[in-house]
Amino acid sequence: MKILVTGGCGYKGSLLVPTLLEKGHNVISVDTQWFGNYLSSHPNLKNIKSDVRDISTEIFKGIDVVIHLANIANDPAVELNPNLSWEVNVLATQQLIEKSRKEGVKQFIFASSGSVYGVKDEDKVTEDLDLVPISVYNKTKMIAERVLLSYKDEMVVHCIRPATVCGYSPRMRLDVSVNMFTYQALKNGKMTIFGGDQTRPNIHIKDIVNVYVHLIDNQNIESGCYNAGFENISILEIAKMVQQKIPSEIIVSESNDPRSYRQDSTKLLNTGFSPKFKVKDAINEICEIYNKGKLLDSDNCFTVKWMKTLKL
Repeated sequence: MKILVTGGCGYKGSLLVPTLLEKGHNVISVDTQWFGNYLSSHPNLKNIKSDVRDISTEIFKGIDVVIHLANIANDPAVELNPNLSWEVNVLATQQLIEKSRKEGVKQFIFASSGSVYGVKDEDKVTEDLDLVPISVYNKTKMIAERVLLSYKDEMVVHCIRPATVCGYSPRMRLDVSVNMFTYQALKNGKMTIFGGDQTRPNIHIKDIVNVYVHLIDNQNIESGCYNAGFENISILEIAKMVQQKIPSEIIVSESNDPRSYRQDSTKLLNTGFSPKFKVKDAINEICEIYNKGKLLDSDNCFTVKWMKTLKL
């Protein structure tokens, strides 16, 4: 198949694109490359440096599947420039699916967020619960989902709501909980956590890549929203898991983020998907990469810090 991946040079994209190429697909990656380009050249890869707000309709000709990863990710990054986030996360998304419709794309897969639910009291957060987004980022994802699902009579539309992703990628992020705690413990011998009691779902980066592959391989799966999170663990528990691997101190500070929820991914599991990796695998692989001297500590591993230097 011919697959268009937006954000193909990002944290997830840098693993997803090579995986798709290994499976014999032809891939077009579109990315601003604000955080760099970590994709190796390949005869079946066309790597385009471009903003998703300005993609030519020509690119969509012959495309079978669009996997839309590109976005302004996480609450603090969105707050730097909310207008930019609405343009990228919502308006550009609408333009992408409209161009997809015009060119006869068969399937559109969207990387939404598990944070669209907001704060929930329910023990299990399932897809049928009301969305109560509490930040601009959450709101952009919710609105983008609704725009995309309005096209479900035109093509298959899958909106994936991932948990917090963890694990190593060539375009590394050190500002997500598991990765951050592991790196702090390795580098400083201590971890600073905010709150600690908040329970959050997690998913290994290789599993979220496999979710997208699973959907491509099973296009008969009904259009809709699907949770993708398999380990509901408190922030403190994550730090203690890191501590078991790396002797280190845990420093607890007050948190201003009260969100605590347990994501239920039964709907996705019922499609035949099976996760293969754990948070512990992410901790172990980050340790291995670090010990080999291959885990770089550069500003572009931290989304907000790097976006401030870009002055977007």
